[in-house]
Amino acid sequence: MDEAIARSEICRIGHLLWGRGHIGAAEGNVSWRLDTTTLLCTPAGRNKGELTPAEIVLIDRQGRSLGEGRPSSEVQLHLECYDGRPDCLAVVHAHPPYATAFALAGEPIPENLLPEAAVFLGRIAMVPFAMPGTTAMRDAIRPYLTKHKTFLLQNHGAVTLGKTLEDAFARMDTLERVAAAIYRANKIGEPLSLPASAMTELREKYFNPDL
Repeated sequence: MDEAIARSEICRIGHLLWGRGHIGAAEGNVSWRLDTTTLLCTPAGRNKGELTPAEIVLIDRQGRSLGEGRPSSEVQLHLECYDGRPDCLAVVHAHPPYATAFALAGEPIPENLLPEAAVFLGRIAMVPFAMPGTTAMRDAIRPYLTKHKTFLLQNHGAVTLGKTLEDAFARMDTLERVAAAIYRANKIGEPLSLPASAMTELREKYFNPDL
């Protein structure tokens, strides 16, 4: 991937995350693995709705800046995702309100209510709390990486992986829509599960941890 294009794409996704309400202020972070040794990451302390390509930080696989700027404080979380998932080329971390509400309550998002959850999100992991911006986040998410691509971070937010940045963003967007629909359904009554036969078919076709 051309670095200039990647920088612009990270800005575009940052603007979308902010515009959709998945992040606010300087929250959230986005990264893209350029090759086996370098990544691009959003900078620390910046509103993702206002980023410019020049602000995106080039880092190595240890999280050290290779040029101007300071990477997000959550860079260790991103690095662990890449180390644990060689097929992962992009990571999005955000605080979408409905998905984060499930994370705050420690409630998993059911996989048997909406087909989209099975088709695109896969089984959603609930990652135990670890202090944001620390290497403890690496330890917390590591056990879940090989079998999941969508994660709720308890008392924190959500993380999604992708083969492309668009893929990771779309997964985050879908996660929030699914969480919002389930939350609202619970306010109306008891949500109806998909038929067992449908879940069997979905599992056979789509329950795949690969990206």
